[in-house]
Amino acid sequence: MHADVEAPPHTRADADAPAHTRAETEPPAARRQPAAPRRTAADPVKTLMHRHRELCERAVDPLEIAAGLEAHGVTDRTAARFRHRDVFSLAEEMYARVPRGDGAPGHPAAPDAPRARADWALLTLLPGALCAATVAALHLTHAPARPIAAAVGVLAVALALRAALARGPLGPKNRTPTGPAPHASGSRAWTCWLVAYALLGDGLLRAALAGGPDGPPTGAADSPWPLATAPVLALTLACAPAAWSAHLFAVRAHRRLTASRGLEEYAASVRPLLIGTFALFLGALTALLTLCGAVLGEPAAYAQTVTLGALLLLARLLSTHGFTHAPALVLTATATAEVTATATVFAGRLPGCGFLATPVETMVDAWGPGSVPALACGAAALTLLIHATRTLTRASAHAPGDRPC
Repeated sequence: MHADVEAPPHTRADADAPAHTRAETEPPAARRQPAAPRRTAADPVKTLMHRHRELCERAVDPLEIAAGLEAHGVTDRTAARFRHRDVFSLAEEMYARVPRGDGAPGHPAAPDAPRARADWALLTLLPGALCAATVAALHLTHAPARPIAAAVGVLAVALALRAALARGPLGPKNRTPTGPAPHASGSRAWTCWLVAYALLGDGLLRAALAGGPDGPPTGAADSPWPLATAPVLALTLACAPAAWSAHLFAVRAHRRLTASRGLEEYAASVRPLLIGTFALFLGALTALLTLCGAVLGEPAAYAQTVTLGALLLLARLLSTHGFTHAPALVLTATATAEVTATATVFAGRLPGCGFLATPVETMVDAWGPGSVPALACGAAALTLLIHATRTLTRASAHAPGDRPC
């Protein structure tokens, strides 16, 4: 028996035939089979790009995509599922893969940090200047002209505050807020109430506990319902430090955003920056309050004024970065607490309702009438500070599309 078996004639013929002849004689299934195995796994980054197509198309740099992804709940741990170490690396690939017909580079230079401008810097000084002029008019005019001077001064200060808050770091940004838009008008109304209470509230509460008031406030120093002009003057003068503190926070947070490589790293670096700028503003407000109290010869009222300033600054910072829901709720709760405290004193005069005024009377006897706004504003400011350390430290709160100045 031979070891080599002769191949059939047709097999030898196929082996000797040219390549193109063998291709014609092979069955169709053999011709269609590819040489390399087909890739069956889907591209996860492409799927993510399709899901956030609008974000990728309108982004001007990878940082904007990273901020948008974080706003949609994508974290560094989520980015690991897309074979990236962090969200910033994932955003860079998504930005580079977006087709652009204008020849834009895949990795553009980081946008410049926001700069201070002379227009909003001067506008922030205007409310304090007008308020100082109004306080001087109240001290220099007499009874017939004093109400007119007060009305004109209040209107001028209100318009100046509105203009100052419409521009600069405390003004609205060109972004879609995360909270409902109707909250903005409610926040402004309650802010006006809180400032009005700082001017009139302590005197009204003291007069109510004494059985009054017997008439409207006259603005005189010996009036039974005195005006607290020093706190309001300090708050309006503090509009400039508030704007500069917000500008400093925006600039430093922007620089940290361009240098960070992870969302957790960015939040850890911005959190002490937020606390530092907040403390810087409180220091400036305290100094202004001391100066105003010394010049006007009035009590400085540190507790209620500093807590109110802290509350207003945090509410403004959150609102300008798009987080309007929490400030509106907190401001509403604070103003409601002050209204309720004053209303219970008057309600306690009704027969059999004296117990309603007992809590406020006890608090005022122990710590004075300023304890009511200090407690309400202090608790509200602490609530917003905790909320701000969780929201304003996100990359999505400092998207490159925002320009605070």
